[in-house]
Amino acid sequence: VIEGFAARRLTPSVESAEYQYQDTRLDILMKVETHNHPTAISPFPGAATGSGGEIRDEGATGIGSGPKAGLCGFSVSNLKIPGFEQPWEQDYGKPGRIASALEIMIEGPIGAASFNNEFGRPNTCGYFRTYEQRVASADGFELRGYHKPIMVAGGVGLIRREHIDKKDIPPGSNIIVLGGPAMLIGLGGGAASSMASGSSSESLDFASVQRGNPEMQRRVQEVIDRCFAQGEANPILSLHDVGAGGLSNALPELVNDAERGAELDLRRVPNDEPGMSPMEIWCNESQERYVLAVSDQRLDDFLGLCERERCIYAVLGKATEKRQLRVSDPHFDNWPVDLPLDVLLGKPPKMHRDVVHQETPQPEFDRAGVDPVAALYRVLHLPAVADKTFLISIGDRSVSGLVARDQMVGPWQVPVADASVTLTDYSAYSGEVMSMGERTPLALLDAPAAGRIAIGEALTNMGSAWVGDLSRTVLSANWMAAAGHSGEDAR
Repeated sequence: VIEGFAARRLTPSVESAEYQYQDTRLDILMKVETHNHPTAISPFPGAATGSGGEIRDEGATGIGSGPKAGLCGFSVSNLKIPGFEQPWEQDYGKPGRIASALEIMIEGPIGAASFNNEFGRPNTCGYFRTYEQRVASADGFELRGYHKPIMVAGGVGLIRREHIDKKDIPPGSNIIVLGGPAMLIGLGGGAASSMASGSSSESLDFASVQRGNPEMQRRVQEVIDRCFAQGEANPILSLHDVGAGGLSNALPELVNDAERGAELDLRRVPNDEPGMSPMEIWCNESQERYVLAVSDQRLDDFLGLCERERCIYAVLGKATEKRQLRVSDPHFDNWPVDLPLDVLLGKPPKMHRDVVHQETPQPEFDRAGVDPVAALYRVLHLPAVADKTFLISIGDRSVSGLVARDQMVGPWQVPVADASVTLTDYSAYSGEVMSMGERTPLALLDAPAAGRIAIGEALTNMGSAWVGDLSRTVLSANWMAAAGHSGEDAR
């Protein structure tokens, strides 16, 4: 979260529910994450829930916030389009259950755009790169590429200054799950994403993929928005989105942040598949869910908002003074979880790696025999350079009315914008500039240089808008590496 601007926010009145302007201050929040493994296994739901999960982060900051504009990006291996193969493309094969680069780029962007469109958030920034090549390494030549793709989801949002910090959760506060029902999907997604492509079992790979429900997430956001509008009277004490690990991760973190424990009833969790085991109910990563704490005094007010928005909820139990998490299961008349929180969330032993930097000289660039005209056409055929309209036109770029600069420029709508610009409110001359920088193939020659050039690209892209003082610029960096691969950890 960074400092924002004074704003006149058009919002429903708490008393009359009529829309009116409200003078307030809106600070700026941002988030970027990846959803690579699910997109590799099942591109449409993988990318959709990647965008959906990032939207939840933007809505669950502090005690309630709001998504504003999103970004989406993909890195994949060579497309090898039938009948349109390029001279540099060769078929090196891939793990059997991983979708091809072409399948990922047909289904994945539609999944991300679909979730953004149906939730109601404009997607105004992104990138697309293909890369696959045999390159020199310390052990000879090896194949480098993106059989396991990079699927980046991110965006900017807004939050009131008084909502940034989560509040204390007094003992006896109600612990609530809000949003979609539990389903037998998304089991072990966090663990599967950390494994080498194709190294886990096929059944576990497919079990780790979630399904998106943007309509349910919109309902939850409407509840959060009504709490947001109440300012200091916001009934939410603390809010946490449900991501990797499902409730088994979100609920302990919710109460642990306030140095509390909880006693919860597992069978109160809304459940569309009652045949699931206690472990599956507790650990599934079913989407569009949040957990939060509300006091007894404000419980009826909050539940009334949920009923009005037709948003599924359940009061699972109470917060406790003792930092112990106890989960009962009336069906089996036992306590499947009964652990001190310092055991559950304590720091694991540090991992030690013995890494050695390996010099890998790359052959000098040989210009002999290069036809400049043919080389130019090859560059223009490269997806990283070519027209991105097919990725842009599938997404809504104007919903909310606060988008000042999307990807398309000029009367002919050419997709050449360097940055996304959004406004603080409907009459403001202040707002946010969002841009991306990416130079991953260069890391094979010089990894630190690749990082510096990516940052430089992001900053120069921002130069297309008036940003004033660059000290207000905030960087969110995502990097990935083949951990454990010879020479990679020290690169």
